[in-house]
Amino acid sequence: MLKKLKNNEKGFTIIEVMIVLAIAALILLIVLLAVPALKRNSDNTTMKNDVSTVAGGISEYESNNGGALPGSVTGSNGTATIACSGVGCTGTTSTISISGSTKVVAGAANTAPPATGGTYSPGANTITVYLGYDCATSGGAGSSDARAISLEYPLSTSGGQITECQQA
Repeated sequence: MLKKLKNNEKGFTIIEVMIVLAIAALILLIVLLAVPALKRNSDNTTMKNDVSTVAGGISEYESNNGGALPGSVTGSNGTATIACSGVGCTGTTSTISISGSTKVVAGAANTAPPATGGTYSPGANTITVYLGYDCATSGGAGSSDARAISLEYPLSTSGGQITECQQA
């Protein structure tokens, strides 16, 4: 009589192990591709919050000082200072909290902010405040307006940083 051959070995076949490894590698690849985008989004959210905080601080300064515009807006290490400057200045100085990595700098005197969407030259985590200028229109520079204040800041994209602008 012929005996039936029985396979008494237990365990996984090499094909089953390879399928599990391929699925695990695919999940790891998806996670590794998503992490940089999540970091960029987090950094962009922090920057937008800081810009809104500085713009709100400028508005509060104007309210507290009878509509007078600040003479300077600067800051780093977690604070921004909105102050009066120049001869005959009577305004009070305001200090607001921003994220510790964000710097606030004044735009070059008598220089309009560049057009949005381009490369941001001051670097990451830097808000540039232009006193007396509107935000730039696409393809052009900001226009001069004695009552305008614009805040230019970078946003990260997968291709680098681009310039955005917000009126205060």
